[in-house]
Amino acid sequence: MGELFRSEEMTLAQLFLQSEAAYCCVSELGEIGMVQFRDLNPDVNVFQRKFVNELSDPLPPPADLLYISPQATFEKLENELKEINTNQEALKKNFLELTELKHILRLYLCAMEDPSLLEESAAQYDPNDVIRGAPLRLGFVAGVIGRERIPTFERMLWRVCRGNVFLRQAEIEDPLEDPTTSDQVHKSVFIIFFQGDQLKNRVKKICEGFRATLYPCPETPQERKEMLAGVNARIEDLQMVLNQTEDHRQRVLQAAAKTVRVWFIKVRKMKAIYHTLNLCNIDVTQKCLIAEVWCPISDMDSIQFALRRGTEKSGSTVPSILNRMQTKQTPPTYNKTNKFTSGFQNIVDAYGIGSYREINPAPYTIITFPFLFAVMFGDLGHGVLMTCAALYLVLRESRLMMFSMVFAGRYIILLMGIFSIYTGIIYNDCFSKSLNVFGSGWSVRPMFDSRVGGNWTSETLDGNRVLQLDPAIDGVFKGPYPIGIDPIWNIATNKLTFLNSFKMKMSVVLGVIHMLFGVTLSLFNHLYFQKPLNIYLGFIPEIVFMASLFGYLVILVFYKWVAYDAQTSRDAPSLLIAFINMFLFNYNDPSNRALYSGQMVIQSLLVVIALACVPCMLIVKTLVLRRQYLWRKHLVRYSRPGVTFNFADVAVHQAIHTIEYCLGCISNTASYLRLWALSLAHAQLSEVLWSMVMHIGLSSRSFILLSIVFFFFSVLTVAILLIMEGLSAFLHALRLHCFSSFVIVWKML
Repeated sequence: MGELFRSEEMTLAQLFLQSEAAYCCVSELGEIGMVQFRDLNPDVNVFQRKFVNELSDPLPPPADLLYISPQATFEKLENELKEINTNQEALKKNFLELTELKHILRLYLCAMEDPSLLEESAAQYDPNDVIRGAPLRLGFVAGVIGRERIPTFERMLWRVCRGNVFLRQAEIEDPLEDPTTSDQVHKSVFIIFFQGDQLKNRVKKICEGFRATLYPCPETPQERKEMLAGVNARIEDLQMVLNQTEDHRQRVLQAAAKTVRVWFIKVRKMKAIYHTLNLCNIDVTQKCLIAEVWCPISDMDSIQFALRRGTEKSGSTVPSILNRMQTKQTPPTYNKTNKFTSGFQNIVDAYGIGSYREINPAPYTIITFPFLFAVMFGDLGHGVLMTCAALYLVLRESRLMMFSMVFAGRYIILLMGIFSIYTGIIYNDCFSKSLNVFGSGWSVRPMFDSRVGGNWTSETLDGNRVLQLDPAIDGVFKGPYPIGIDPIWNIATNKLTFLNSFKMKMSVVLGVIHMLFGVTLSLFNHLYFQKPLNIYLGFIPEIVFMASLFGYLVILVFYKWVAYDAQTSRDAPSLLIAFINMFLFNYNDPSNRALYSGQMVIQSLLVVIALACVPCMLIVKTLVLRRQYLWRKHLVRYSRPGVTFNFADVAVHQAIHTIEYCLGCISNTASYLRLWALSLAHAQLSEVLWSMVMHIGLSSRSFILLSIVFFFFSVLTVAILLIMEGLSAFLHALRLHCFSSFVIVWKML
C-alpha cells in the first residue's frame, strides 16, 4: 500500500566502487533505475573532471563485454562506405568520360559525312597560302565544354585565331552527372579544324582556359567506328557495374539503419554512465571511486544484486560496498511505477512532484482521470473505437515501441475508451443515436384514453406539428429506463433543454465530490507528518467551508430530484436563484418558493459557519503558530539556534493560502462546468456529422454512394470526434486534475 499511495521511503547510502568495476556497476544501477547520485564535486569545473575525455570519445573498459562500444562497427562501416563511394566516384568519372567520348565520335562521324565540310573549311583559307598540287590536310581537336560557355568560347577562337579555324559543335541532349558533386550539368561537344602547329597550340591553350575536356580521336574512319562500338560496349558494362554498386551501397546503408537506433541508445547510455562517474570522488590511491546515492530502503537488496552483477561482469575480484548513512537532509521524492501506472504518474508529475512521503494522487488518478474524460467524451460508438485502438497498442506492445508518445499512454487510452463506453451507455448515445434495448418508459396511448385524462384525438395529431406528453396522466410514464437516459429523448424537441439541465447538475455534483476527495487526501498528509495544528486549523475549516456551501448545493440537487415528481414539478423552485438568495439572506422572493420547511434557518446557519471558517484559517492559525514559537523559545531544550519566526511572513503566507482556497472553491466549481460544455459539444458534433454525412448515404439506394459516404463519415469521425475532440477532452481533464484537485492534495508542509 505504501508503495502505491505514498512516495518511497529513501535513505542516503555511500558506494565504494573499484576503478575497473565502476563502469559496469553504474551501468547495472542505471538499468534498474533506483538510485540518484549526488554530486560530490560541485566546485570542480565540468571540463576538469576525470572522465571528460571519455565523454568526448566514449570507450568502455576492455573487460566490459556487454557494453562494447559501437566505434569498431562504425569504423568498419565507414571504411566500407568510403571504399564504395571511392569506387563509385571512379566509375562515374569513367562513365562520364566514355559518354562524352561517345558524343564526340558521333559528332565527328556526322561531320565527316557532310560533303560541304571540306569546302566550308577550305573557303576560310587564302588559296595563295596553299602549295600548288598538295592536298589540303587539316588538323582537329575534339572535346566537351559547358553549354553556357559556348558563345564566349567561339568568339575567343575567332579573335585569337583570326578566323583561321572551323568550329563544329552540338549540344548533348541529356544532362550529365558530375561525379564529384552529383549535380546535373549541361554540356556540348565540339570539333575544331585548323591547319598548322601554331594554330594547334593556340586552340589547346584556349580550351585549357575555358576548362574544356579534350579527347583523342583516331585518324581513319574505320578506327573511329571501331572505337565508337567499343565505347558503347564499355558504357553498357559500366552502367551494369554502377547499378550493382548502388544496390550494394543501399544494402549496406539499410543494414546500418536497422541498428542505428540501438547504437544511439548505447552511446547515450555510455555518456550517461561517464557523466555519473564524474559525480564521484576518487580516493588518494586512484583505485577506488566514492559515491553517495539516494535509494529506496525497500530496494536495498536489488541494489546489492546489481552491484554484484556489475562486479562479476567487469572481472574484478574486489566487491563493491554499499553503506547506509545518517543525514538530516530531506530525501528526494521517488514514486515506484510499472508500465500500467507510469502514464498516470506522468499526468501527476506534469503538475508537480509532491514533497517527500506525501500522498501520491496517481493511484486515484487511474480512476478519476479517465472517468472525467469519459464524462466529456461519452459516446458508446466512439468509446468502442478508442478501446479497440488502445487494445491493439497493448497487445502489440512488443512491436510498437517506436511510437513512444502514443505507446506510453496506451493504458490511459484504454481506460478512457472503457469509461467512454460506460458513459455512452448512461447517455444512451451511440454515434448520436439512442439504443432502445429495454423499451421506452413513455407511452403515447394513454393520451388518447379519456378515461385516464387523455385529451388527444386524430384531429389533434393533424393540427399540431409538436405535441407534449403529460406525465401526470396515468400510464404515460411507466418508470425510468433500466440504465441510462430513455431513448425517447433522442426524438424529443426539448432534448437539448433536458440534457443541459441533467449534465449541468451532474458536472457540479462530480466537481464538488472530486474537490472534497482532494481535501480528504490532504488529511492523510497531516496525520502522517503528525501536524495536528494543520488538521484542526487547516483541514477541518477547509472541508467545513466547502461542505457548508457547495456540499449543501449537491444535497439540494439530489433533494430536488427526489422531492418533486411529475405532478409537483411545475412548482419546483430554481436552485440557482435559491443558492444566490442563500448568500444574500433573501428569503422573501415570491417567485422562488422554499424547497423545504426551515430552509431559511439552515441556510443562514451554513453561511455563518462558512464565514466563521475564514478567520479561523486566516488569523487563528497564525496566532497559534506564534504562541508555539514563543513557548518553545523559553524552553532551552526545545530551542534551535538560528530558527526565527517572522510573524509578517507567516501572516502573509496564510492570508494568500486562505484567499486562494476560498476563491478556488468558487472558481473550481464553476470550472467543472466544462464537463457539461464539452459533453454537449461532442454530442452536437456527432449529431451534425450523422445528419449531414451519413444520412445522405442511408437515404440513397446506391451501394456505391453509400460506400463513399461511409468512407468520408469514418474519416471525419476519426479525425474530428476521436482525435480532435479526444485531445480537447484530455486537456480539460488534465486541467481539472492539476488545478482543481492536485493543488488541494499538496500543501507546503
